[in-house]
Amino acid sequence: MMEYIQVPDMNDSFSRVILCQKEYLIRFLYNGEHDYWSFGVYDTGKNILLQHRKIVPVAPLTHFDVSVHIPQGIFGCFTNLKHVGRKDFANGNVEFAFIPWEDLEVWRKENEIIR
Repeated sequence: MMEYIQVPDMNDSFSRVILCQKEYLIRFLYNGEHDYWSFGVYDTGKNILLQHRKIVPVAPLTHFDVSVHIPQGIFGCFTNLKHVGRKDFANGNVEFAFIPWEDLEVWRKENEIIR
């Protein structure tokens, strides 16, 4: 099941989430100088599991990350916009989500999509 994750309307924040039955912290950062958002994944002790990744629309943000320490799935940003600006999450123009691998595989099989 796709998990939507709310991005706080702050330039730097941590959000506590449960993904794949495990607790994580996700850090959202906004870079005002270059006008982009990034995110990172931490364990509950704030140890970095995934360095900050730039959030870009409609792209699998963690497709090539194979660490067993991060949630097993793909993070993504869903929008019709070409660029994600400072207020786009707060305005509801963009959604940030996580899809577990197992759910993605079921969806691919149902829709006959080959990876």
